[in-house]
Amino acid sequence: MTQAEIKLCALLLQEHFGEIVEKIGVHLIRTGSQPLRVIAHDTGTSLDQVKKALCVLIQHNLVIYQVHKRGVVEYEAQCSRVLRILRYPRYIYTAKTLYNDTGELIVEELLLNGKMTMSAVVKKVADRLTETMEDGKTMDYAEVSNTFVRLADTHFVQRCPLVPATENSDPGPPPPAPTLVINEKDMYLVPKLNLIGKGKRRRSSEDDANGEPKAKRPKHTTDNKEPIPDDGIYWQANLDRFHQHFRDQAIVSAVANRMDQTSSEIVRTMLRVSEITTPSSAPFTQPLSSNEIFRSLPVGYNISKQVLDQYLTLLADDPLEFVGKSGDSGGGMYVINLHKALGSLATATLESVVQERFGSRCARIFRLVLQKKHLEQKQVEDFAMIPAKEAKDMLYKMLSQNFISLQEIPKTPDHAPSRTFYLYTVNILSAARMLLHRCYKSIANLIERRQFETKENKRLLEKSQRVEAIIASMQATGAEEAQLQEIEEMITAPERQQLETLKRNVNKLDASEIQVDETIFLLESHIESTMKR
Repeated sequence: MTQAEIKLCALLLQEHFGEIVEKIGVHLIRTGSQPLRVIAHDTGTSLDQVKKALCVLIQHNLVIYQVHKRGVVEYEAQCSRVLRILRYPRYIYTAKTLYNDTGELIVEELLLNGKMTMSAVVKKVADRLTETMEDGKTMDYAEVSNTFVRLADTHFVQRCPLVPATENSDPGPPPPAPTLVINEKDMYLVPKLNLIGKGKRRRSSEDDANGEPKAKRPKHTTDNKEPIPDDGIYWQANLDRFHQHFRDQAIVSAVANRMDQTSSEIVRTMLRVSEITTPSSAPFTQPLSSNEIFRSLPVGYNISKQVLDQYLTLLADDPLEFVGKSGDSGGGMYVINLHKALGSLATATLESVVQERFGSRCARIFRLVLQKKHLEQKQVEDFAMIPAKEAKDMLYKMLSQNFISLQEIPKTPDHAPSRTFYLYTVNILSAARMLLHRCYKSIANLIERRQFETKENKRLLEKSQRVEAIIASMQATGAEEAQLQEIEEMITAPERQQLETLKRNVNKLDASEIQVDETIFLLESHIESTMKR
């Protein structure tokens, strides 16, 4: 765990959950698994606050717990899961792209709340969608429920592990902490719920003016509440499935850039057919026959079987080896080599960084060393056709930044420089790790800069929000245009310009965070794939 990762985790926890949760979370990341009282003692936080902070972290899958032989419960932070908070906007946008606004709000609610029952999600999403609709229109629970079922069928949401029934019925003393289990068959099984109803709008203050205090009103209904049909069955977003989708999108995009749109559509079809059957960590997709691929092509995509076979042969013969041929039955069996595809994407990312950082001539040397595996300095000069002095300077520049490495091969045991070969090589894995570390530092800097910009203009932002609130309330009561204009003039022209600049800067910083996270995803996927092999 590097200092850059710990700093980024601290910033994310503070931004999303506050200072106390950040204090407990960072302490666990630094120290590893610890029992409750040790955490309270080491952080100087009251036991009650530590319990609440741990509840929040466990609810959001950021901390796990385990019972040791002596009956002590220890809590351990999941740093990699904390870093996934960066990707929340991307998960939500993906759900919107695939399942419209309803899917977007379902995934958003699950990410914001950690774990929720299906009935609670459906009601909350229906209410939120009804709020945005025109007067007189409402969102039906059944419609939201159908979208939830589709998300579960495609594994974008999954059930949380439960306390087994036998543990509840055990007459002995209760264990220090419950053991949660889940049957893989039930992980995506949606309970049969008969949710009838429509989304409700929030009542305005005029509707509430019936003389009854707000705090007392709910007491009439709480005693005779119906039992929740799916009580105890909680759901969470399946982040691995989203990562699989991002990986597939990156592969399709790479094939489209290298070849053409038809090739990318064939690869997309192969990935779509095998997305549920192939585990997210598998190095290859399940083999698919040429006939099966032809039948699965999108409706209206008019290419003949002969043309498809030619495209598949072309993809299989490509030096990048994204698609491989695994047999000849059924017109030819084809697989997508996910490990090689991720390796190629990570290599392309490294090449791009070298080009942007050191220029096109350095990128030429980098690609040359990558292609030839091992080269001496003289060979680099000759192959790259770059003068000796410049080539030496560029090689040492990349060597100092850890993009390339130097390997010594001695002719004699004494390692004398005159009798030693010095070969330049590119270690993709170590270069990817180095770049990943820099990406974490970059995102931490971007978050700090955004927080600084917001803090510097805090007074102006509060004033702008107050003015917007006054205008909204006056519009609701039917105020005249002249009155609204007068309120708007409370913010002067220089202040308005300052607000515009702040908004533009914050948007740039947010967009940069998302772009850096895309690079992080490619590098992490390649490192994970390589380590598993």
